[in-house]
Amino acid sequence: MTTVSKPVPVPVQLGLPRRLVEFTLDDEPVRVPEGSTILDACEAAGKDIPTLCYGDTLTPKNACRVCVVEVEGARTLAPACSRKAEPGMTVRTDTERARHSRKIVLELLASSVDLSTTPHVAGWIREYGAEPDRFGPDAATVGGRAPKVDNELYVRDYSKCIMCYKCVDACGDQWQNSFAIAVAGRGFDNTISVEHDAPLTDSACVYCGNCIEVCPTGALSFKTEFDMREAGTWDEDAQTEATTICAYCGVGCNLTLHVQDNEIVKVTSPHDNPVTHGNLCIKGRFGFQHVQNRD
Repeated sequence: MTTVSKPVPVPVQLGLPRRLVEFTLDDEPVRVPEGSTILDACEAAGKDIPTLCYGDTLTPKNACRVCVVEVEGARTLAPACSRKAEPGMTVRTDTERARHSRKIVLELLASSVDLSTTPHVAGWIREYGAEPDRFGPDAATVGGRAPKVDNELYVRDYSKCIMCYKCVDACGDQWQNSFAIAVAGRGFDNTISVEHDAPLTDSACVYCGNCIEVCPTGALSFKTEFDMREAGTWDEDAQTEATTICAYCGVGCNLTLHVQDNEIVKVTSPHDNPVTHGNLCIKGRFGFQHVQNRD
């Protein structure tokens, strides 16, 4: 007699319950779990707060200051991405002071950095009436530093870099622990660089591409995407996405394949996946050529 074993149910990790914090957001009472930020509360309430340097898998650096809000009783505007919600606080997200600050930040950034491949920025510039030309020509039209193309996997275009430090954190102690890149220089010469500004191929880079995953502006991009943009064939509206399991090993990383014209053009990973949290290795992120080798 054959005995059929029943599958063992996998327990769901719910985590410890958290107390709720109640405060006032734009004259409406809201309740969020203890430890939540103002930005978390805004997202839960359906409020669109602009942000560039924020990453849902990284500790906020408060670098871009586009997400500032007004907290009653505070002397300065607060970055919503890192300011924790406190019981009884009063927060206003759409005051004249907050809007003016966001407008100036957008103007300064757009006049000094090429934001042409940064999602949502064009809409924010219109929404806040920003006029980057007040501080100089639009950086997207005048050019800048030449892109660094020194390998076949990804390209570094620092003319699009807003110095949000997300790539440094992803490469460093928050995720990869390779420490291949860091901040170099001071003032207007401040930039992201490998040691001694060497080619990426001579650095400690392991080509995981996790820096690309968190880059908000396209300063870091797949070589395939860079080449297609140069050729004028990159079309995100024509792309489809399919999430699957990486077949290279048994870890179980989720891959999201971005496909255009029946070709995989890049690979990302869901940030809410409990295995990857958006991170991959070189094989998972860049090793997709064998899937479409038709020779």
